[in-house]
Amino acid sequence: MKKRTKKIHTPPSSPFKKGGELISTPFGLRPRAVSDPEGKGRLGGIFFNSRGLSVLFLVVVMLLMVAIGYVFSYLIPTKQKSIALTISSNQAFFLAQSGVEFAVRYTTDNGLSGLSNPISRSLGRGSFTISYEPAPTDRLTSIGEIPNTSQRRIVVSNFTSFLVKQLVLDPGSPSPCWTLGGQRARFFIKNIGSSNVTLTAFTATWSDSSSTRIREIHMDGTQKFFGNYWNGDPRQNLNRGGNNQVIIPNQVIRIDVYWFNPYVTGNIIITFYTGTGEPYEFDLGGALLPCL
Repeated sequence: MKKRTKKIHTPPSSPFKKGGELISTPFGLRPRAVSDPEGKGRLGGIFFNSRGLSVLFLVVVMLLMVAIGYVFSYLIPTKQKSIALTISSNQAFFLAQSGVEFAVRYTTDNGLSGLSNPISRSLGRGSFTISYEPAPTDRLTSIGEIPNTSQRRIVVSNFTSFLVKQLVLDPGSPSPCWTLGGQRARFFIKNIGSSNVTLTAFTATWSDSSSTRIREIHMDGTQKFFGNYWNGDPRQNLNRGGNNQVIIPNQVIRIDVYWFNPYVTGNIIITFYTGTGEPYEFDLGGALLPCL
């Protein structure tokens, strides 16, 4: 009788056991035999697993978002502060511009003598201060200021050239003309402002090349200058009749200019000045006609 032999099937050892102990796999890692030659440890397994790569990508994105959030949290307040400074600077500039406009109107009504001292005015959130340097500088400075924030400055050179003159050739009187056989030029000026104008000096130019000169000036029938004034000489003070001429608002006065030789044939320009140096220029033209 044959003896039966019992075959015992021995399964292969588990790749997850080592020394009889079960090796647990970390979450997200593909189970891999310890003896797998491609195994690179737990960290290496991340790169061979789609879920592991997703976790790594999520971490990187979160770090980037945190960094971007930090940058924006720093830039936004800085930008807001920069915008506030720009707005204040613009407001200060507009205040300075308002000061220039105020100065033009103020001197039209009161003359440049009103600007002998700085003038300040409050406006809105700030203020402006204007000051004037008389001829020969003839410069206006206007400073606009927002307290504790911004200050802007505007400087206007040749300021009087921007003014509406108080004294003009009177449109209701005869045009400039010659009398006394061409020895005396006559014209009429009017004060169209709201304050008195006091004239104290003059200059004159004419394009005639002759050797003639001014020897007298009469204002409103009173002699105000006597001497010898040559073409283009420096400013000459009035030296007769109180050494000045006051012209009140809306007053019209006659000016008579006597030349040493008759008939200056070229263009004649006569400029009168106030005590503060404010000029009033009168272009009489050339080839004046005889007065009627």
